[in-house]
Amino acid sequence: MAVPRGGGEPAAPRLADIAAQAAVSEATVSRVLNGKAGVAGSTRQRVLAALDVLGYERPVRLRQRSAGLVGLVIPELTNPIFPAFAQVIEQSLAGYGYTPVLCTQMPGGATEDELVEQLEERGVTGIIFLSGLHADTTADPARYTRLTARGVPFVLINGYNDNIAAPFVSPDDRSAARMAVRHLVELGHERIGLAVGPQRFVPSRRKTEGFVAELRESLGQSREEAERRVHHTLFGLEGGQAAAGALLDEGCTGVVCGSDLMALGVIRAAWQRGLDVPGDISVVGFDDTPLIAFTDPPLTTVRQPVQSMATAAVGALLEEIEGNPVQRTEFVFQPDLVVRGSTGPARRTPGD
Repeated sequence: MAVPRGGGEPAAPRLADIAAQAAVSEATVSRVLNGKAGVAGSTRQRVLAALDVLGYERPVRLRQRSAGLVGLVIPELTNPIFPAFAQVIEQSLAGYGYTPVLCTQMPGGATEDELVEQLEERGVTGIIFLSGLHADTTADPARYTRLTARGVPFVLINGYNDNIAAPFVSPDDRSAARMAVRHLVELGHERIGLAVGPQRFVPSRRKTEGFVAELRESLGQSREEAERRVHHTLFGLEGGQAAAGALLDEGCTGVVCGSDLMALGVIRAAWQRGLDVPGDISVVGFDDTPLIAFTDPPLTTVRQPVQSMATAAVGALLEEIEGNPVQRTEFVFQPDLVVRGSTGPARRTPGD
């Protein structure tokens, strides 16, 4: 709804604001709002999406019924990375006229299979899975084969399985771990550990592979030595804290983490031991979730390209819905290292 003027009627849309949001000219916005021809369909959708994002009501003649329901199945909402993905996906779907239906697997709630059944009962046009059972190497991939057989298009984010014939969208987890290790090595760290999620999950395995490979390449460590620095633990702050205890006992001065929440757990463990971050130990997270730049200290992290990945997932799903099959492969997006205050030069002991 538009912002009222003095509590009265909603304000009229400002062409300049809409044009800036949609990255088009004011003349193009005017043509769309007045229902004039000569505007590409994709551009028209961007303008309408800008109206929605800015809170303006669409002119009556431009309103249309939903193109269909699209399910978004995510593990939880407590980890900020999942709402970040959900927001981009929902905005993108709305821009194309689809109504997103968010399904969360909260503890004690419905399973992924039960959520899919509920979505199918509601006649969804397609489904996007984020960090679902497709990322778990112990889960049966046949559930996705059955979904394909029922004619439901879907796209999978974060976690690849070559037994599932569908488009996948992932960050380069191996590269993420390698760039985090490389950053710490450049700061003089030699005893570097990895706190990462359970080994059965594809992203955890890939981060481990990248971590081990970079330690071998940058520091000349043996595979066995590098693998001893890997601690698989529970996702979340508590898991990071538990892994940090073991890594600190091993004398690590730098820790790479599988998520930002795990990194915050490592920092908490360091503080409980009276250690300074980054004076005594440097910590690198993964995701660059909202507000993570404002922690104490601001967290150095590897940024997951959420905007690009989410947009690509929606694009692939819409192609599938429109009957244009997308290549059954994994589309891999490159992350970026964001250096902040939680990493610094390795501490030196007398005699070094």
